[in-house]
Amino acid sequence: KEAEIRETLTRYAAAWTAGDLAAIAACYHDAFTLHYAGRHALAGDHVGKAAALETLGEFGRRTKRKLIAVVDVMAGREHGTILARERLIVDGSPVDVERVLVYKVEDGLLHECWIYDADQSLIDRAVGAP
Repeated sequence: KEAEIRETLTRYAAAWTAGDLAAIAACYHDAFTLHYAGRHALAGDHVGKAAALETLGEFGRRTKRKLIAVVDVMAGREHGTILARERLIVDGSPVDVERVLVYKVEDGLLHECWIYDADQSLIDRAVGAP
């Protein structure tokens, strides 16, 4: 299982780094669930690939999100993690943030994700109130 998780996350990280939207979308399971922490308009659980991708797209529109680097890909027996550095626009200014994305993998696809931000209040501000 650990090898499957590592391979899946490595494939996803490569697609994300390349900006290959089709390859990124192909990494998600149809039953994918996104768990977004915080007190912002996108916080909560987004169930299904379409709903999750729409939420991620809206996050990008609101924050002008840009990947700087996939810092690390880690895999364990049950979950995998990507540590990413991104640049967001917050209150009109660029801000670099580190984010931890914890994944559950099923059938070689991303099945579930929990997003943890180093500065949740900054993300809440960037996204906007519910």
